[in-house]
Parts: sequence; C-alpha cells; structure tokens
Amino acid sequence: MPNSPLKIGLSARIYHPEPGADGLRSKTLQYLEQSVAHWVMSRSVMVLMVPSVLEDGEITRSNIRLTDYARYLDGLVLQGGVDVDPRSYGEEALHDDWRGDAVRDSYEMSLFRAFLEAGKPVLGICRGCQLINVALGGSLYQDIPSQLGSQHHLHSNYDQHAHDVQFSDGGLLQRVLGQQQARGVVSIHHQAIKQLGRGLLVEARSAGDGLVEAIRLDDERFVCGLQWHPEFHPPGAAHLLDCTPLLDSFLGEVRSRRDRTLLAV
Repeated sequence: MPNSPLKIGLSARIYHPEPGADGLRSKTLQYLEQSVAHWVMSRSVMVLMVPSVLEDGEITRSNIRLTDYARYLDGLVLQGGVDVDPRSYGEEALHDDWRGDAVRDSYEMSLFRAFLEAGKPVLGICRGCQLINVALGGSLYQDIPSQLGSQHHLHSNYDQHAHDVQFSDGGLLQRVLGQQQARGVVSIHHQAIKQLGRGLLVEARSAGDGLVEAIRLDDERFVCGLQWHPEFHPPGAAHLLDCTPLLDSFLGEVRSRRDRTLLAV
C-alpha cells in the first residue's frame, strides 16, 4: 500500500563464539547498534535486522534466502563494525589484528548484491561504505597510519572525533548537504578506500589528507556509502553536518521505487 511505512533492512553485526567460553559468549550472536537503527527510524520507517542465512547452522531452517529479504524489504542500510577481511579484495592481512571477519563479508556482500539486483536503494555507513567498494571490485588501505602516515581518522573519543570533509563538485552530497556551513563529520576508522570499485564515484574526501569519505554508484540506482557515522551527529550540533537531508533523499528514493513497483502490479 502506498501509505504504509517503508521497511528498511539493516545488516547484522556478528559476534563469533569465544573458545572455551560458556553462556552467551559461546554462541553466535547477531545484533545491531541502537544508534544507527534509531537514526533511520527517526523518519517513521520500520527497521528490520536481516540475519545471515548460513547452511551450517545447528537448527534446520526454512528455505528463506537473502534474495527473499531483498524482495520483501524496500531498502537496505549496511552498518559499521569490524574490518573487511583483506582476502575479500585479494590481499593477505599485513597484521593479525587486521584479518577482519570473512563470514560477515560473505553475508553482507550477498545481501548487498541481492538488493542491487532487485533495484532497491542501499546506504552504507563506515564499514558499509568499504563493503560496497570491495563488493564492486575495489580495495582498501589495510591501515591508514602505517601505510599512509596519517593519524587524522583515529581518536580515543570514538563517537566524538570529527574532521571536515570536502564534497565533489556536482555530486549528490554537494546537492543535498552542500548548502550547510558546517563540514564536520564523526569519522573513526583505520582502513579506507584505496582503489574504487566498478562504477563508483567519489562524493567526498577528508579535508585533512584527501582520503575518500563518501562514494556513489554512477547509475540510476541509489547506492551511496559514507565513511562517517551520521547516526553520531546530535541534532543541532553546529560544527557537524546535519545528515538528515541525505536520509530523506535515501528514503525518498526508496518510497519512489516502491510506489512505482506497486503501480506496475
């Protein structure tokens, strides 16, 4: 129905069992970060976490596939989290701490591709931005400080660390967010986009060192990735970008595509 709430899928973070642990720590947990769910829900949409669909689970499941979620849901948000495994873009980890999560990579790439093939809009945040790039054949710097010598993107304050970004001329973000005076974003990461994936354009770069901070797929589908965390931008923070116009643009595309599909039925 045209007036029904939009249904937005949110990819799951995955907690893997700890060797020798008991209780919950001995189980695979799939979860979301409340702040990103609430940011999307601020526009009166339904948010549903999409669990991974694995063949080797302990309990026999139904025949539901990730493609079924892509058909049922109206759009997708890929949330942040652990590193992307360098093997996902054809490299070996330069340090044991940078091995990432190959299980989550496989799940989220399959989920992303399912929504892409279904023509549903996708928004990636932090890891989600990097995941989009890798899923489309791009690569990452495994560690910005050691490979590029920049300390611009790491800080112990985590969700309070901000730096400025510069928008690409004529891009989506310049059109949607560029009228604001503030250019600050909360961006905390030690990995970053190196080689762009197929069909991607740079939408924003860090003002300090020029690293890619936002990307967009260069076709009619709405696929956008932000290296920063819009969900960590408090309403009314004068030094930070108000990213709600971008959320509105994403949801506007979601609604438009959903309504066109309903009319075609």
